[in-house]
Amino acid sequence: MTIGEPIVIMKLDSAEEKHMTQIELLAPAKNLECGIAAINCGADAVYVGPERFGARDQAGNDIRDIGRLVDYAHQYWAKVYATVNTILRDDEIPAALKLIHQLHGIGIDGLIIQDVGLLECELPPLPLIASTQMHNETPEKIEFLEKIGFKRVILARELDLEEIKAIRIRSSVELETFVHGALCVCYSGQCAMSYSIGGRSGNRGQCAQPCRRVYSLVDGKGRLIGKRHWLSLKDLNLSDRLRDLIDAGITCFKIEGRLKDRAYVMNITRFYRETIDRILEGTVHRRAASGISVNSFSPNPDKTFNRGYTTYFLQGRSQKIGRTETPKYVGELLGNVDSVSPDRFTLNTEIQLVPGDGVCFFDRTGTLLGSVINRVEGKTLYPDQRMDLRSGTPVYRNHDLRFIRELLNSQIQRKVRIELKFSSTADGIWLLAMDEDGNKASHDIAFEKQSADKKDQAIQSIQKQLTRMGDTPFICIQLDMDLMDVPFVPVSILNGLRRQTLEKLVEVRSKNRPVEKRRIIPNSIPYPEKKISFLGNVLNRQAASFYRRHGVTKIEPAAESGLDMRNKKVMTTKYCLRFERGLCSGKPGPLNSSPDWMLLDEEGRKFQLHFDCVKCRMEIFYE
Repeated sequence: MTIGEPIVIMKLDSAEEKHMTQIELLAPAKNLECGIAAINCGADAVYVGPERFGARDQAGNDIRDIGRLVDYAHQYWAKVYATVNTILRDDEIPAALKLIHQLHGIGIDGLIIQDVGLLECELPPLPLIASTQMHNETPEKIEFLEKIGFKRVILARELDLEEIKAIRIRSSVELETFVHGALCVCYSGQCAMSYSIGGRSGNRGQCAQPCRRVYSLVDGKGRLIGKRHWLSLKDLNLSDRLRDLIDAGITCFKIEGRLKDRAYVMNITRFYRETIDRILEGTVHRRAASGISVNSFSPNPDKTFNRGYTTYFLQGRSQKIGRTETPKYVGELLGNVDSVSPDRFTLNTEIQLVPGDGVCFFDRTGTLLGSVINRVEGKTLYPDQRMDLRSGTPVYRNHDLRFIRELLNSQIQRKVRIELKFSSTADGIWLLAMDEDGNKASHDIAFEKQSADKKDQAIQSIQKQLTRMGDTPFICIQLDMDLMDVPFVPVSILNGLRRQTLEKLVEVRSKNRPVEKRRIIPNSIPYPEKKISFLGNVLNRQAASFYRRHGVTKIEPAAESGLDMRNKKVMTTKYCLRFERGLCSGKPGPLNSSPDWMLLDEEGRKFQLHFDCVKCRMEIFYE
């Protein structure tokens, strides 16, 4: 909603609300500032990384800041999940356990993990969430994770709707899926490419993003196809398919982006909040947290970082998903260059730019270049550096200064809706507050009453003072007054009545906030496989013990144990360069027996591409 817009609350009786499925919008929190912004913009939950052991080691946070984020989120019954989702060495497990107990102590609502070695340890009673790094792709795997005690499973991004439905049929565990943001070209948790070429492991939060680099692509006959960012993908955007995902059994929509800034988090979170609310209206589903966002900006996902959008494989293999020109943000097309001078250029565009906007273009070699605009005279732009432009070159805007300023300067707030009931008592006045979750608190004040001489003014004063919520987490949507006679009540008494009532309501909300405690009870449910390769990411003795207890007989240690990765598969991807090049036969056939292709990076390293057309996957081997 926007500032000044009237608020309407849907009243639900407890029986109806009990049977409504909660749909959670989960946003990233790079830091405390981004986390609070996400909550204010309508996130039902945020996920945040502590200082160590998160899959994004550049997005670590002090435990005290995470505690502040937890306190803020809990005002709205929103949740905070902590990411401890790297694989661990034996010597790191004590420190990881200490951290997990600290996170439990500050009140986090769930723990996202990858390393099953932690399940062999004494964990606090926290709901556990299976990271997408665990390669959660098959119904058998998800069913296993549910049976060993996970509350939620984050699904592989590559799944289509039918595969998600098949998982839902086999399991009742909560299902979370990514709906927006950057895509890893490899199945998450199965990529050893970064580690193989430089020792930086994605499974340990240090991915060097080799998928965004430039490669030369050579076909099976040794011919150069081209030099591009061949493994770089567009970004995910499933905003048009959320209803389908709900119908398939998804209950948590996740936005990728723990390295993204506050503007991105605000824009994308608000966009999905508004989209989800429209979908949920009149259904048997409801939002997972309390409060509404009061904001003064209109979100636009095209205005913050993206590489172009794709629905990936949700609808099957139906579109090209590569972003091979550049892994950078290009932005919106402004128009083509009309004329060029040494210090300026003129665009054929109807879009009005302002000084401070950022523009970019592809030069004659295909390299993306850009500049900030210093001065604007109609359609003539003065960049802050010389740009090697030619007439007819398309120019894009990758920084819309006015939009970003409006967004960052917006007075966005999160407010819990309440109704107030005010009445006179025999010796004073009484106020009851009831919030949208059914919590109630009341307070009364005794004082020597007298009838108001100016009753209309007295009523206006009561209404004005009692509905002033100030910096509380509340917004009043209704005030009922039950008065036999209109008393004159001093402003100080009205303010005191309101303040005491709201303070009590805050306490009641805190006491009644749903808190789930869950412990893993070890069992011997068989793991779906008897053998685990290095892609099982077993890096410690506890993880090996876990798999042996669940019936695995052969365990290869993780790549990060020091394996020689030469001639090993370092990436498996559903993305296929033959399909992207229009050479897919659509079925197993003669094409499959043709020589493999090869990628060569700028340091001369070679990667063989194997095409498994039966499974419809591409595999990359490091020579």
